Amino acid sequence: MDERVPGPIWRVTGDPLVSGAPDGPLARVRVAVKDLFAVAGRRIGAGNPDWLAGAPVEERNAWAVQALLDAGADIAGIAQTDELAFSLNGTNKHYGTPPNGAAPGRITGGSSNGPASAVSLGLADLGLGTDTAGSVRVPSSHCGLYGLRPTHGAVRSDGLLDLARSFDTIGWFARDPDLLERAGDVLLPPGDPDLPLSFAVADDVVELAEPETRESFETACAALGKPVRRIGSLMGGRLEEWFAAFRNVQADEAWKRHGEWIEAHPGSLGYGVTKRFALGRDLKPGELEAGLEVLEAARAVLYDAVPPGTVLLLPAATAPAPPVDLDAETMDAYRFRTLRLTCLASIAGLPAVVTPSLRVAGLPVGLCAVGGRGTDRSLLRLAATALTPSG
Repeated sequence: MDERVPGPIWRVTGDPLVSGAPDGPLARVRVAVKDLFAVAGRRIGAGNPDWLAGAPVEERNAWAVQALLDAGADIAGIAQTDELAFSLNGTNKHYGTPPNGAAPGRITGGSSNGPASAVSLGLADLGLGTDTAGSVRVPSSHCGLYGLRPTHGAVRSDGLLDLARSFDTIGWFARDPDLLERAGDVLLPPGDPDLPLSFAVADDVVELAEPETRESFETACAALGKPVRRIGSLMGGRLEEWFAAFRNVQADEAWKRHGEWIEAHPGSLGYGVTKRFALGRDLKPGELEAGLEVLEAARAVLYDAVPPGTVLLLPAATAPAPPVDLDAETMDAYRFRTLRLTCLASIAGLPAVVTPSLRVAGLPVGLCAVGGRGTDRSLLRLAATALTPSG
C-alpha cells in the first residue's frame, strides 16, 4: 500500500515493511506497529494527516520496535491509531474505522485500533500498541484477543510519541497466549513468572458492567475452579471522584504535550478528540493539584487491594463492541462507562492481562486480571493457563 493513500487498518505496509533478524525467539512473527512508534526511515503519523505532513523522518527505531526486530520479528506495517491516541472507540474521521475480525460490523476499540484489527483479521500475528486508559485492554476485549498492559514504566518508551506520561504504557496483542508471553520475554525486564496468585473480585467494580456481561463474568470466575475472594466495596463510593481526577490529570498532560500543535492546526482534529484536549486547556486553578491529591489517595487504596500475589478479576469492558453505526451520543456514553472500569489499573500503573474468556450474545468480551506492580510475567503465565478458555 502506498504511504500517501492510507486505509483504515494500515498507514503503510509491506511484505514485510521491515525485516527482522534472521533468527530469534520471534522469528518470522509479523508485527503491526501502532502509528505512534518511530520506525527508521518513516514518519510518525499519529492518526492525523496534518501531523504526518509535518513529522520528521525518523532516524532510528523506537526501543520496542528494535527489540522485536532483534528477536527475529518482521514489521508487517505501521497500523492506524485514533488521533494522537486520545480516544477509546477506534473511529478516525480521516481514515475510517478498521474492521473487527471477531465481530464484523462493530468497532475494534481504540486507540490501538489498527494493530488490533490487523491481528484479529490474521494480517499480523502480534500487535504493538499503547495503553493510557484502556487502549490495549478494550481492543483486546472487542476483538477476542489476548492483550497485556504492563506495569507502568516496565517497557522502555524511547521513540514513542506520548500522550500522558503518567499513564502511558506500551502493550501488545496476540491471538494466542503463547505468543503474548514470548513477546513479554523480549520486551519485559527479568522477573519471576511463577509467583503464586490468588483471585479477588470487587463487587462495586463488576457492577459497572452491563447485566449480561456480569453474568458471563461470574460464570467464567466459577469455572476457574479456585477460590475467589469477594470484596464488597473496593472504591468506597469514590469512583466518580477518582475518575474526574484521572480525566483532569490525563487531559492536562495531553494538552501540555500537544496543545501548541493543536492551536497551530485549528480544525484538524475530530470533534470528540478536540473536546478531550480542551478539557486540559480549560482546567480551573487548583483543579490539577486537587486531582493529583485524589489520585495519590486512590493509588494507596489500589496498591493495598492488589498487592503482589493477588489478582483482581474484572470485565475488560462493560459490554461487547458497539456497532460501527451507533449514534455518537450513545457511543460516547458507552466509552465513559468502560473508562470507569479501565481507569483503575491506569491510575495505579498496575499490569493487566486480558483473555477472550467471556461471551455475550455470541460476541467476545475480555476477562481482565489486574496484578500487583511487577507481576507482569506471572500474569502472562496465568493467561496461558488458568484464564485461557477451553474449547
